[in-house]
Amino acid sequence: MVAPVASVVPAAPPAVRTRERLRVALWRAAGFIGRTLRGEWYGIVVEPVRTLVRRGLSGLALAFVAAFGVIFFHALAQRPTGAVVVRVLGGVYADLPLWLALLRTPVSLYVPALDLPVWAGITQLFLAFALAELTLGRSRTLFISYVTTLAGTLMARVMIALGPGWGGLGLPPEAGRVLDTGPSAAVVGLFTYVAVVRRAPIVFTLTGGSMVWESIAVPNLAGREHLIAVGAAILLALHAQVRSRPRAFIRRWRRVRTVRGGELAYLRHEIRHPE
Repeated sequence: MVAPVASVVPAAPPAVRTRERLRVALWRAAGFIGRTLRGEWYGIVVEPVRTLVRRGLSGLALAFVAAFGVIFFHALAQRPTGAVVVRVLGGVYADLPLWLALLRTPVSLYVPALDLPVWAGITQLFLAFALAELTLGRSRTLFISYVTTLAGTLMARVMIALGPGWGGLGLPPEAGRVLDTGPSAAVVGLFTYVAVVRRAPIVFTLTGGSMVWESIAVPNLAGREHLIAVGAAILLALHAQVRSRPRAFIRRWRRVRTVRGGELAYLRHEIRHPE
């Protein structure tokens, strides 16, 4: 009896294998991008819009207050007397005493920077506060905006104290007399925090990545403070994620324990009172 001869499948040419691998890699990349866009669409757009529909315009209270505050201080600064009032209430410089800078920092959030377009900044400010308020709540939105702004203000003093050099981190003493106002650090911090918490890499790249490019292209005080705001927001978001994990585990454990307790009570009832 003659044993059957095993059929041998000829191997595909190297060019065909390369094209097949490339096609598989492209399909995987397209799937990853599609899942990422879908997740960000629901996390950044759909869920906040649902919250807005449920709460109404009251869910945008902080966004309206921030936008109207910038408009008010911008209109007030157009007159000489108003400019003096704005500078006394919200003008922050690194040369100021620390207690006075801390006292003026909350008001400086609403004082627009002189070298930036006001209405474009107001639009970004409204979107940042609206998204953060609908996603995080009012108290956390206020906390993140203030901490990121304060981190940039304090780090400016450290960079000026270091002096020029230090790998480009230090600043000359003249930077201490630069007016350091505006909500841009808070805007960047809020966008970055929401992007990290909601796991939105595209939004994070558009916000944090643009700040990195800005600091490289224009290495001034504002660009470096934006980088500090991005770093502070990332640390705060990671800390919030770490704190939420034990709580989520406890909630799941309690839920499982409740379900199992209900099943055990049902079995005891069946044993004691069989039909």
